[in-house]
Amino acid sequence: MDIINAQGGISGRKVELVTEDSESNPATGARKLRNLIQRGNAEFITGSVHSGVMLASIPIATELKTPYFSTGEATEATGSKGTRYSFRTGSDTYSLSAAGVPWAMENLGKKWCVIYADYAWGQSHFAESKAVVEKNGGSITKNIPVPLDAKDLVPYLTQIPPDTDVVFSIFFGPLAVAYYTQAKSMGLDKKHKLYSVNGTMEAIDPVAMDGAVEGVYIIENFPRNAKYKNDAFHKEFIKLTEIDDVYAREKGSSRVMAKSHCWQAWENIFAIKAAIEASGYKARKDVQGAIEALEGMALKNSLGHPEGDKIIRKEDHSGILDHYISRIENGKYEVKKKVSKEELAKNLPVRFNLNTQPV
Repeated sequence: MDIINAQGGISGRKVELVTEDSESNPATGARKLRNLIQRGNAEFITGSVHSGVMLASIPIATELKTPYFSTGEATEATGSKGTRYSFRTGSDTYSLSAAGVPWAMENLGKKWCVIYADYAWGQSHFAESKAVVEKNGGSITKNIPVPLDAKDLVPYLTQIPPDTDVVFSIFFGPLAVAYYTQAKSMGLDKKHKLYSVNGTMEAIDPVAMDGAVEGVYIIENFPRNAKYKNDAFHKEFIKLTEIDDVYAREKGSSRVMAKSHCWQAWENIFAIKAAIEASGYKARKDVQGAIEALEGMALKNSLGHPEGDKIIRKEDHSGILDHYISRIENGKYEVKKKVSKEELAKNLPVRFNLNTQPV
């Protein structure tokens, strides 16, 4: 917001950022979203990263005719539960599965066990990865949903079938720490290949995990290790957000930026700016023009879009972008394969056409 306002705002108007805390609770998040729009007069929304909150928010944003940019990954937001008002500049579970699972099957094994947090994000990842595994001739040995309030994962980890090649884990925050720590203590990394999505390791420092995540493969959509995307815009983004270029640690702190997610909140603001300026949007009555400008919009690598070139696909409002398959080695993310947005698009057919819905 500071950058945009320092450059004159959007169409000559200063931008105000109004925020609410969803508390990672769908009911609370939905209530506060309504408050943002009806009392705060928010005309565009970015958030939430929690998929349950995101899916609870879309019907409200649609009812109140307010464009909503999710930063969560459950594919339903730009799929079966999407509307003309729901957009995503980043990845979803559908694209992450299409980008990473085929490579992992070819290089790690074809028998998969999926263990996941039992809410929208984890459930969506399981469904999408299962479809890709089976499409490519593999099999799911077992799926293991884990309650969000679980502390001891051993009862769940002991359910992993011994003939499993790949254990695909889908957790976030404390559950992710518990999973990696307990899996390591049980020697699961000696019996199976361990594969995860970027969200599982977001805001976690591999070095601080005392080797618990060594050798784990991760599908990313913005390399934590900046040497794998070494351009001026990425460097400036790192400087402005005050993180280091290897571990994404915040300056003067042991905290780690959720780098593979947080860029979406940054880029969403610049996408909104582009839509407003392209459509001539002045007030809520002009929302259809802004939506039409976003559908199919090409976002070029820039300070506003440091992750790289991408498009917001016209039909389903999904971000189509580059992905990276990395492995944690000596506490660092080392990229093993870049999956280009062009390569991804070939494996990612449109399943829902949102732009046929009325505004």
